Amino acid sequence: MSTTGTGTGKSAENKSAGSKGAGSKGAAGSGKPARGTVTGRRGGAAESRRGPSMEDVAHMAGVSPMTVSRVMNGVGKVSAKTQARVKEAAAALNYAPNREARALAGSKPIRIGFLYNLPSVRSGTYLTEILLGLLNQVSVSNVQLFAEKSEAGEGLLEQTRRLIGNALDGIILPPPHCDNPELVNLIAEAGVPLVVIASGNPDPRVSAIGIDDREAAYAMTRNLIELGHRRIGFITGNPAQFVSGSRLAGYRAAIEEFGADAAPDLVTEGLFNYHSGLDAAELLLSLPDRPTAIFASNDDMAAAAVAVAHRMGLDVPGDIAVAGFDDTALATTIWPALTTVRQPTMDMAEAAVRTIVQRVTAERGGSAVPIEHTRLAFELIRRQSDAPPRLRPPARVQLA
Repeated sequence: MSTTGTGTGKSAENKSAGSKGAGSKGAAGSGKPARGTVTGRRGGAAESRRGPSMEDVAHMAGVSPMTVSRVMNGVGKVSAKTQARVKEAAAALNYAPNREARALAGSKPIRIGFLYNLPSVRSGTYLTEILLGLLNQVSVSNVQLFAEKSEAGEGLLEQTRRLIGNALDGIILPPPHCDNPELVNLIAEAGVPLVVIASGNPDPRVSAIGIDDREAAYAMTRNLIELGHRRIGFITGNPAQFVSGSRLAGYRAAIEEFGADAAPDLVTEGLFNYHSGLDAAELLLSLPDRPTAIFASNDDMAAAAVAVAHRMGLDVPGDIAVAGFDDTALATTIWPALTTVRQPTMDMAEAAVRTIVQRVTAERGGSAVPIEHTRLAFELIRRQSDAPPRLRPPARVQLA
C-alpha cells in the first residue's frame, strides 16, 4: 500500500493523570504519490549523453541512493565496509555530486516504508492506531508511505532487502519487528534511516519512539495496591519483545515496594494476544487462593481475563478487578470498560514519521541530525473494571 494526501486529525480521551514524557518536533509539506521499484540502470544513447548518477553508484555498490548520498556528504551512520563499497563505485564511475542535483533531491517526496505483521485478529486494534497515526502525519508532510504485511521466516529478511533496494528514504518498524535484532541490523547496516516504535531496548544506531514501560506498569500496579489489593495476578507479554520484561519489572517493583504478595504463581505467561490471555487467566482464576486483581500486559489479554471471569461466574470488578495496557479501541468495546495504561500510540507513529522527515531533509541539505530515543507521556485511565476488593466469605471446611 502506498499513500499520500492532505488533511489531518487526532483525538484523545483524557480521564486521569499519568507520567513523564517528552514531545518531538514536526515538519510539513505536500507531495504527489508515486511508486515503483528501482530495477537497474538505464542504457543506450540516453545514458551515453549523461554523466553517472547517484542511482548508478547505488546499483554498482548494492545499496540505496540515500546511502550513497550519506557517504558522499559525510553525514549519517554508515558502516566502514559500506562506505568503502560506495566510494569504490563512485571512483569507478567518475561520479561527483553537484549542487543542482542536491537542490532537486531536496524537493523530492520522502519515501517511507512500514513493515508490519498481524499475529492475531484482535491485535489489529493496536496496529490500526499506528496506521492512523502514520496517515495523519503523511497527510501533512512531503511523504509517500509504503506499507507491507511482512512475510514469515527467512522471507522477512528477503522482503526487507527488496524494500531497501526500492529507493526508500526511511523505514518504520512497529512491534514485534522493532525487537527483531537481525532485521534491525540489516536495515542499520544498509544505512537506511530507521525508527522503531515501542521497543523496550532500542538499538543505539536507530531512532526510537516509546514510553517508559517499566514506570507505567509500576504506576498501574501501585493503583491496584492503593485500592486495597494484595494478591495481584500478572500476565506477561511475548518474551521475544523487550517491553514484556520492562512491564514485568515495573509490576515486581511495586509489589516489593508496598509489600504485596509476591508468590511466583501470581505471574503467568502470555503472548500479547487474546487466546494466550484466556489460558493465562484460566490459570490465575483457578488458583486455590485466587488473586483479587489481574493486571495484563496489554488490552487483548485483559479482555480475555474479563471473559474468563464472566464464564466462571465472577463479577468484574466485584470479585476480580482487571487492568490492561495500551488503551486500544478494545478497552471501551467490552463490558465493563477496561482500566488501562494509555500509551499514545497514534502520537508515537506521527513522531516516527516526523523523525525520518527531519533526518532525511537535513541529510539532503548536507547536514546531520543526531539519533534520539524519545519517550512520550503515558496516562492511567480509570474505567469500570477496577474497584477495591470485595470481602470474601470464609472457605468451606469439609468435616470428616
